[in-house]
Amino acid sequence: MDQDTVISLSTQALALTLKLALPLLLVGLVIGLAVSVFQAVTQIQEQTLAFIPKVLALAGVLMIGGPWMLGQLLGYTQELWLSIPTVVGGQ
Repeated sequence: MDQDTVISLSTQALALTLKLALPLLLVGLVIGLAVSVFQAVTQIQEQTLAFIPKVLALAGVLMIGGPWMLGQLLGYTQELWLSIPTVVGGQ
């Protein structure tokens, strides 16, 4: 296994990680921003107010997008396992 193969595998793993984490991060960002604007407008400064909406929104995203995320992860893992003979064999 040479340096190009390691870099390629690392790049694929990081791209998959970003693709799987991006929906969760975006939903958390949007909900956090909406709650912050709501708190600023109403002058409610409760620290735990942002927690419950974020948890519910992230649970919803995981319920809706979970099968897709799992499929992406399983596909990558199967591809990685199937490529072991060619990567280790150097062919």
